[in-house]
Amino acid sequence: MGSFVPTAGTVARQWHVIDAGGQVLGRVATEAARLLQGKHKPVYTPHIDTGDHVVIVNAAKVRLTGRKEEQKVYRYHSGYEGGVREERAKDVRAKQPVRIVEEAVRGMLPKTKLGEAMWRKLKVYAGDTHPHTAQQPKPLSVAKPPREKKITSKSEVA
Repeated sequence: MGSFVPTAGTVARQWHVIDAGGQVLGRVATEAARLLQGKHKPVYTPHIDTGDHVVIVNAAKVRLTGRKEEQKVYRYHSGYEGGVREERAKDVRAKQPVRIVEEAVRGMLPKTKLGEAMWRKLKVYAGDTHPHTAQQPKPLSVAKPPREKKITSKSEVA
């Protein structure tokens, strides 16, 4: 008996909606990257795009931890010599809030043609509305990590 290997035509794609309002950027991005790659499916195959479509809303309200709002730098190049441009995260959030989430997710995807195909299935919107209601996307919540119990005495260690 042989193993099952999915082909591009046999993959059933679903749509998911992630509300990024008040969520930490990294947690939203990792969940979106996992869904785009298809790692949540039992038929996941690294060399085939088995991922789903992901819609992220409220990208303007995503949370950055620590001092990243002032310290994180986004770089891009104009194409000319010496054309490197830098912007702080707070400036990018003011001008293009969608870009913060898009770049975080894109950095977690493979840097290949397959990764580009996965990235094209990502839709990010700054507000809480999106035009993909006809696809009947399933709402998805980003789970917060479980809090660890603090150890108060030596007897609890053993």
